[in-house]
Amino acid sequence: MSVARPPGEPRRVAYLYLLPAFVIYAAFLLYPIGRAVQLSLYNWDGLSVGTWAGLSNYAAIVADEGLRDAFVHALVLVAFYALAPLAIGLMLAAILNHAKVRGLGFFRTVVFLPQVVAMVVVAVAWRRVYAPDGTLNGLLGALGLDSLTRGWLGDYTFALPAVGVVGTWFETGLVTVLLLAGMSRIPAELYEAARLDGAGAVKEFFAVTLPSVRGEIAVALTLTVIAALRTFDLVYITTRGGPGNSTSVPSYEVYHRAFGLSQIGSAAAIGVTLTVVIFAISFMINRFADRGAS
Repeated sequence: MSVARPPGEPRRVAYLYLLPAFVIYAAFLLYPIGRAVQLSLYNWDGLSVGTWAGLSNYAAIVADEGLRDAFVHALVLVAFYALAPLAIGLMLAAILNHAKVRGLGFFRTVVFLPQVVAMVVVAVAWRRVYAPDGTLNGLLGALGLDSLTRGWLGDYTFALPAVGVVGTWFETGLVTVLLLAGMSRIPAELYEAARLDGAGAVKEFFAVTLPSVRGEIAVALTLTVIAALRTFDLVYITTRGGPGNSTSVPSYEVYHRAFGLSQIGSAAAIGVTLTVVIFAISFMINRFADRGAS
């Protein structure tokens, strides 16, 4: 004979099982975030006693032109890391899924390969491509376009786009694989119905394919936007934020101010602000995806 449990007991048991996970989550995520917020309210060089700064480190982010530019540069990189790979990935995935290309598994592996290579290795390779005597200038010279050759990573105008192109190359494979996975689950009956209604390839894409992969698009945008906003290793290896501060981004400023200038409070404030920006943009992307799915 079963014994009836008190009404609140299942909930207490669930909390008991969740408690260890929450303790680990708090120790490795919530506490470091809280500590960063605390440090951001002080002026501290990492050695001497810190002095209370209040919100002055946050005010400096708005007042300091260099810091404002760093956040603007990060938003520019979003276009290269997220929007361009999404456009290219949608086109490639739609073509491959529609044409039913043989060896699709091998193609997925090839386009995904950049994701398994450390970004430091990628940055070193592309720095060589962009060098004054590198592959890109050599190719332009061979095509008779010597007037276009330049030191790409040392040019104030082209340094940031050059870094962004690396991000496009790196993220396109991930986005394409995600979208291919989503498109492979679309029922063939939907395409057949669209063709019976007289839809061509373009209308079929916008009426059937695009709405069906809204979830995968949201995931791809979330991952790539986060990668763009927190990029550090690529900038550090290729340009060190230069020339001037034309490629400086918030993550690099955190490193530079903490370990180069010993301004721990300022670095913490930048990191906290960047975290808030990433959370806000990710939240908006997912809200948009949920609204479209409802």
